Amino acid sequence: MKPQMSKTRARAVQLLYAWEIGGGGQVPTVSEGLVRLAEHPAAMIDQLAPAEEIAIAVVAEVQGLDKLAAAAAENWRWERVGVLERSILRLGCWELRSEHAPPKVVIDESVQLAHLFAGPRAASFINGVLDRVARELGRL
Repeated sequence: MKPQMSKTRARAVQLLYAWEIGGGGQVPTVSEGLVRLAEHPAAMIDQLAPAEEIAIAVVAEVQGLDKLAAAAAENWRWERVGVLERSILRLGCWELRSEHAPPKVVIDESVQLAHLFAGPRAASFINGVLDRVARELGRL
């Protein structure tokens, strides 16, 4: 997997997070807001373009992705899962379902995103949920 893909995933998670805390809406509007806040707006635009495409695809399927992740998150009510964790899980479930990347890569990079954005306890939770989703989808 290219290192650029990891940046794309990180930007997609940031967009999904901003989308949710902003109350939904259009992903391009969220992207514009992130660009306005960026220290180097031109570089941010280049980084956001592929992430925006992914975030739009995730948002289009958000209800199904939430059901998939919630079913795999045993003993957790979906609404109690943190926004960052939900964003990472939505992206991971979308990638697993769409066969966007090999399942082990999706899970590993999702765990890395959890460490980066949400902390070590979130990482094990993300790993367990996505592993279960991948198995239920027949990807592992």
